[in-house]
Amino acid sequence: MINKIHTLGGYFHEYQKSLTNPDDFWEQQAECLYWRKRWEKVIDWNFEEPSINWYVNAKLNITESIFEKNLYTHGNNTAIIWEPNDPADEAITLTYRQLYEKVNQLANSLKILGVKKGDRVALYMPMVPELAIALLACARIGAIHSVIFAGFSAQSLSERINDAGAKVVITSDGGYRGSKVTPLKEIADEAMEHSPVVESVVVLKRTNTPVEMKAGRDIWWHDLMEGKDTECPAEEMDAEDPLFILYTSGSTGKPKGIVHTVAGYMVYTAYTFRNVFQYSRGDVYFCTADIGWITGHSYIVYGPLLNGAQTLMFEGTPTWPDAGRFWDIVDKHKVNQFYTAPTAIRSLLSLGNEYLAGKALDSLKVLGTVGEPINEDAWHWYHDHVGKNRCPIVDTWWQTETGGVLISPLAGITPTKPSFATLPLPGVLPVIVDNEGKELKGNSVEGNLCVKFPWPGMARTIWGDHERFRDTYFSTFKNYYFTGDGVRRDEDGYYRILGRVDDVINVSGHRLGTAEIENAINEHPLVNESAVVGYPHAIKGQGIYAFVVCPELSTGGEEGIRRSIKQGVTKIIGPIARPDLVQIVPGLPKTRSGKIMRRILRKIAEGDATNLGDISTLLDEDIVGQIIDSALVDVKH
Repeated sequence: MINKIHTLGGYFHEYQKSLTNPDDFWEQQAECLYWRKRWEKVIDWNFEEPSINWYVNAKLNITESIFEKNLYTHGNNTAIIWEPNDPADEAITLTYRQLYEKVNQLANSLKILGVKKGDRVALYMPMVPELAIALLACARIGAIHSVIFAGFSAQSLSERINDAGAKVVITSDGGYRGSKVTPLKEIADEAMEHSPVVESVVVLKRTNTPVEMKAGRDIWWHDLMEGKDTECPAEEMDAEDPLFILYTSGSTGKPKGIVHTVAGYMVYTAYTFRNVFQYSRGDVYFCTADIGWITGHSYIVYGPLLNGAQTLMFEGTPTWPDAGRFWDIVDKHKVNQFYTAPTAIRSLLSLGNEYLAGKALDSLKVLGTVGEPINEDAWHWYHDHVGKNRCPIVDTWWQTETGGVLISPLAGITPTKPSFATLPLPGVLPVIVDNEGKELKGNSVEGNLCVKFPWPGMARTIWGDHERFRDTYFSTFKNYYFTGDGVRRDEDGYYRILGRVDDVINVSGHRLGTAEIENAINEHPLVNESAVVGYPHAIKGQGIYAFVVCPELSTGGEEGIRRSIKQGVTKIIGPIARPDLVQIVPGLPKTRSGKIMRRILRKIAEGDATNLGDISTLLDEDIVGQIIDSALVDVKH
């Protein structure tokens, strides 16, 4: 059983132990999992190359710690509860034994398609149990899964398939999301026109959307699975073999394929899940994320299942058929731990308390938030009206690159403070540095959030581009992992995340690189150039504000261009990247060397032009006043 902290004193004891002797600490956390060959050394690392190796030369398969280790003790216990999009449809429950058999059937099926250890499999699927099955089937045979969020466009899908070199794509005829049906196979077919690396496409029947099946390439999921053996020996993996690639936006246009490896990720997700949420056997845990993002990987699939938990997957949206859907699910399945994004909380708060009327919510023990800092108003509403003033809120801070939670309260153990992620987990050593890289000691300080020592769940590289990995995370501040976030440590030593300090926007908890959005905008035939910044958004946290230079307007005028720019970004990247505000400007504020002064644009988008700083280096200072005068927000002078 994964070690579990029970008291605040226990937390401080474990934290100190983890810093004093990290090898012993992380060895102890690994002992309870299933290993074929024990490690020769717990950790071997440096942050200069960087080179990070955990559980050196150990052999294992992560699915054996989910299945073989526990099948005989809780094989008949519930593993996955699936709540479909339409509440009128019946929920599906899979026991650990049923999940094991389905995973093995798909694993055997993939082997028939020629998939072997080290091959990449791209998953472009809705939130259905088969998506979790596909992850585990890939892990079972040593294939590297790469889940691509089912809201991405064909072009974004193709880019990720090609970068990973995916041999097989698993998709669905369509996907439900509220009242909408997304034609996933149609989008995948368009992507495949530019993805010659793909040999086979497996198609799950979900929405009965008519699709074209390409002979010799496409096969239905149910046909592939038919008659396959329910036993499949797990492939032996080295501790540092890749488990999955997950793409995240960066400050340059090309998405980064973040690589997580088997052993460290296994230990870290298992440990953090159990402790952050204080999970106990028999609890029902509900994370509302999509498996297309890291939260779904770590805290819907791997973390819960490694702990023998009951994990609930939800296909739909929080506001369909009405804004009481989350609370109906909580009451229906007697959910104990509930984990969602501040964006969802703010959206539901804005609709009032009527959708909470008549909801018991008495099964809830823990509430959690993920993706971005939660503001105080949303925190109090969540605590008072959902948690009924009795459920602790774990405001978790972490990233795709960290693999699991780094800073968070432990539910019911750490005293909480609204909008603060509070304290680091054992084994995590955060530091705050100034812009010159000097470490700021003590409390009541603010600066750049870095981590001084590796933790097992951290990413190992960017797929195919280790130099970019080094440049992005380890070159800004020597001998530190740089998170890209600003942070404040208050008088109590609690951490408050202040948001991105690089050119990445956090929209509804999803990180989007401004360069990627700008590249999409610049594809528009009437656009000369553009600059994208984030601005405060009441629901999303940050909205996308695009400043666009269009020397010639079409017959549709500015409104027509705005509309077509938004449509273009949706087509190229997906709806999640669609700009909220598009301002047509005569030019952009640039230095004499041609660099866009984004800090000025951020100030304007935030509605504050009272202190733009030194603009004397601009090529044309007058352009700033012209942008302010036509701004789409009220700007204070």
